Amino acid sequence: MKKIGFVGCGDISGIYLENITNMFGELKIIGVCDLIRQRAENAAEKYKIDKVYGDMHELFADPEVDIVLNITRPYEHLDVSIAALEAGKPVYSEKPLGASLKEARKIRDLSRNKKLHIGGAPDTFLGAGIQTCRKLIDDGFIGEIFGASAYMVCRGHESWHHDPEFYYKYGGGPMMDMGPYYLTALINLLGPIKTVTGMSKVSMAERTITSQPFHGKKIKVDVSTYVTGTMGFTSGAIGTIFTTFDVHTAQVPRIEIYGSEGTLCVPDPNYFDGPVRLCRNVADGFKEIPIMFDYNTNSRALGLADMAKAMETGRPARANGDLLYHVVEVMTSFERASVERKFIDIESTVERPAPMVIPVIKGILD
Repeated sequence: MKKIGFVGCGDISGIYLENITNMFGELKIIGVCDLIRQRAENAAEKYKIDKVYGDMHELFADPEVDIVLNITRPYEHLDVSIAALEAGKPVYSEKPLGASLKEARKIRDLSRNKKLHIGGAPDTFLGAGIQTCRKLIDDGFIGEIFGASAYMVCRGHESWHHDPEFYYKYGGGPMMDMGPYYLTALINLLGPIKTVTGMSKVSMAERTITSQPFHGKKIKVDVSTYVTGTMGFTSGAIGTIFTTFDVHTAQVPRIEIYGSEGTLCVPDPNYFDGPVRLCRNVADGFKEIPIMFDYNTNSRALGLADMAKAMETGRPARANGDLLYHVVEVMTSFERASVERKFIDIESTVERPAPMVIPVIKGILD
């Protein structure tokens, strides 16, 4: 059993706390810390956690901690992950690995030098919906893959999020925020990406928060909020991606995969479940395919459990550092391509993660 030390007890921590406590039998939360100590105290009380640390450095110094779970905000990922690695601790991080390619490279390189595991979100691609799509592709149901398209379209977060400003600052924007879900799913299904181009812009220089408690506050937008990209996969497939915080609504699929024998409609990669729809005959239209795998509810920490098992058995983790780094390089290259008006070759590559194995006991990984 691997013992997990939490850094960050904010919004996203609840589902991690719940699932590690009640779903994944080979993980145990040993302690928590947060800049706002009361958050950590509340988590410890609710989930009967043994330790509340004064700060993250106290957590890193605890010999009982096997893996550091970094669920801070994107611009904080670098400092937390680097400090944990320097202290000799493997790290599992919320997405993205770093707020820039330079930050992601620094984390990846230090983990390699220290021979320590790193991994991270998103792990939704390990869930029932996308794993069902992976099996359909691997079993040849849509034949040779020609291409793919992905769309993440919304109006942004200032109308509903309690503190949305960071989504429009360094490390934020629709590509860095939601792109990891879409790109990780695509790489899992089609393999690594070798070249990209793209165009991006800031559609509105200023946003007004309409949610509480910061209703009426103005946000200066520092990152692109309308990002389009074209990807050349190593396999030869061509993909397109569109992410935006500017559009009120749209009628587009989340992800589609196009093959010589049919089209596969992939479920929303922000979730673990379906529906999965397949069309192999235009006259018959799309048919919903039964889900073939487990983890069809919100199973965050699935990737963490998989990394813990990889550390124990010596097999590669599925949501591993090379995958996270490849995704960051692709995401940041769309912006670079837009600024430089060129195609960008992706220097990193990664193996497609192994498909999931249906567990004998839910929560116990292969």
